[in-house]
Amino acid sequence: MCLGGGPSRAEKEAAADQRVEADIAKREEIEERAKQKREDIAAALEAKTIRGAGKGGKGKRSLITAATTGGYMGRFD
Repeated sequence: MCLGGGPSRAEKEAAADQRVEADIAKREEIEERAKQKREDIAAALEAKTIRGAGKGGKGKRSLITAATTGGYMGRFD
């Protein structure tokens, strides 16, 4: 039989407060990381649109249409 061997009410409250503080810190870190990712993506998209605006490239072509110009599928004829 165990007589009073568990943590006291004050210890339980302190542990709960520490868990809440840890959760808040973790959430803030996740939000900061997400904000940084959004900024990085926006910067990358902006750089891509600036770089690609003056190009007159052909863009993506399928393997079948590229085959007529010696593309990947043209090797297997």
